[in-house]
Amino acid sequence: MTTEIRGAVELPARRENVELRTSDGLSLVAELSLPLTAEPVATMVALHPLPTHGGFMDSHIIKKAALRLPALADIAVLRFNFRGVTSPHGTSQGEFGAGIDEQHDLSAAMDFVAQRGLPHPWVVGWSFGTEVALKYGRAHYLDGMILLSPPLHRTSPEEVGAWADSDVKVVALIPELDDFLRPAEAAERFAAAPNIELVNVEGGKHLWVGETQTYRVLSEIVQRLNPAALPLPDVWQ
Repeated sequence: MTTEIRGAVELPARRENVELRTSDGLSLVAELSLPLTAEPVATMVALHPLPTHGGFMDSHIIKKAALRLPALADIAVLRFNFRGVTSPHGTSQGEFGAGIDEQHDLSAAMDFVAQRGLPHPWVVGWSFGTEVALKYGRAHYLDGMILLSPPLHRTSPEEVGAWADSDVKVVALIPELDDFLRPAEAAERFAAAPNIELVNVEGGKHLWVGETQTYRVLSEIVQRLNPAALPLPDVWQ
């Protein structure tokens, strides 16, 4: 049977509900999705959009990455709810930390990756998740970071500039029609770290709604984590 890959189609994977424990004593709801039979070639750690505006571990790009990429690209996907966030998977303990206390949530996720021996970790942040990644990602062992629709609301110029001497590969996807940061301004705001690759996405919007934009984002992720898996198919046998 042939299945068209779009929307919330769930492809085969080993999926495990897991608990992340933060250094300040909280339990975070999380899910690890692994390739069904192969060992993962890389690991995506997903940081979701702003909790106070509906962001959670099931925000659509993150959910679709977990539903598709283990099968299509042999990528492990770890997604979780930041502190105080509720999703169909459950509620993480604590309260919204305005992008500051969430540094402990990122640390808990990276500790889990290390404990499980998951290979080649990349942090993929979306909107608010990019702020946490930029502010605190330098404290962790990473192969790279992918920033989806970075608003740069909570990230200072100094925090952006601090990445200029980093060996970590950082890629920012800038939607042409973003609500907060468009390509021309992004070029200025990221100029302090010229090693950050800016990918301007024609017709892109902050929320990446629609299968065309979803496919573009997932393809950009796979291009960095496992380029041999490209192009991503649009049907599953």
